[in-house]
Amino acid sequence: MTASRLIFGFCLLLCAEVFAQQPEELRKSIYFNGGSFDIDEFQVEMLSDWLDSIPNLLDKYQIQLISHTDPIGGKEYNQWLSQMRSQEVFQLLLDKDIPEQSISIKDWGLENPVYTNQTYRGMRLNRRVDVILHPLVY
Repeated sequence: MTASRLIFGFCLLLCAEVFAQQPEELRKSIYFNGGSFDIDEFQVEMLSDWLDSIPNLLDKYQIQLISHTDPIGGKEYNQWLSQMRSQEVFQLLLDKDIPEQSISIKDWGLENPVYTNQTYRGMRLNRRVDVILHPLVY
């Protein structure tokens, strides 16, 4: 084996090791009843436990909240509802001493549904705020 092939092979192994050590995107969804922005205690506890289970959370991740609604109620109402839902989750994060500058928010309202709004199940799944942890890249 030539020296250049050995060096190339070593670089591939090193790059693979560095890539494997990079944190991955994590996500947790908070679901809501139709027309509501109240978060039940069970989901509050689950979110808190999930965040507590991530070591060095603020050193490794930027937090993004993405809120969605079903289409019932029209565009303006759902934009407001989406904002209210993300603000409720935002407040939970602030209550856990997560700094405001570590959190970004995107309120989709009824636009960009992930699930079909043609079924009851799809509409139920679209009533949510996704808490997404994006790895910080240095």
